[in-house]
Amino acid sequence: MSVAFTREEDLEATAADLPDRPISPHPNLVTPDGLAAIDAALAEARAAYAAAQARGSIEADRTAMARATRDLRYWSARRASAQLVETVPDGRVRFGGGVTIEREDGRRQTWRIVGEDEADPAAGSVSHVSPLARALLGKRVGDEAVVAGQTVEITAVD
Repeated sequence: MSVAFTREEDLEATAADLPDRPISPHPNLVTPDGLAAIDAALAEARAAYAAAQARGSIEADRTAMARATRDLRYWSARRASAQLVETVPDGRVRFGGGVTIEREDGRRQTWRIVGEDEADPAAGSVSHVSPLARALLGKRVGDEAVVAGQTVEITAVD
C-alpha cells in the first residue's frame, strides 16, 4: 500500500483533544486578591476563546480553540465555586493571613496562606490545603507545630 493512502498522526487533531485541567476536590476558598486573579484569568480565557473563533474555521487552528475552550471551562468552574473569605485578625494563623516560623536550624520563613489558584511558594504564599498550612492554621505566636518532620515555632502572625 502506498504511503500516500495512509493517514499520519495529525498533531493538530491530537492537540485538539486536550484533557480538562483537574479541579481540586477541596473547597475553593479565595482571598480578595485571589478572586481578582480568577476574574482576570477568566476574562483572558474568554478573550482567547473569542480570538480563536474569530480566526475563522476551527480546522484552521484546532490547538488554539481546544486550549481556549479548556481554559474557559476551568476558570468558569473555579469562579463559580469560589468562596470569598475575608478574615479579621484574631492573633491566630488563618486563611489569608501571614505567619512567620522559625525552624530548628534557625532559619526564619514567612508565608501567606491563600487559595489553591493563588498559591506560589516561590513568592511566599502556600495553599490552605498544603501540609504546611494545615500544620499551622489556628496556632498563635509561641506555639509549635511539626512541619516536614521538624518542629517549628510560630514567631509572628499578621
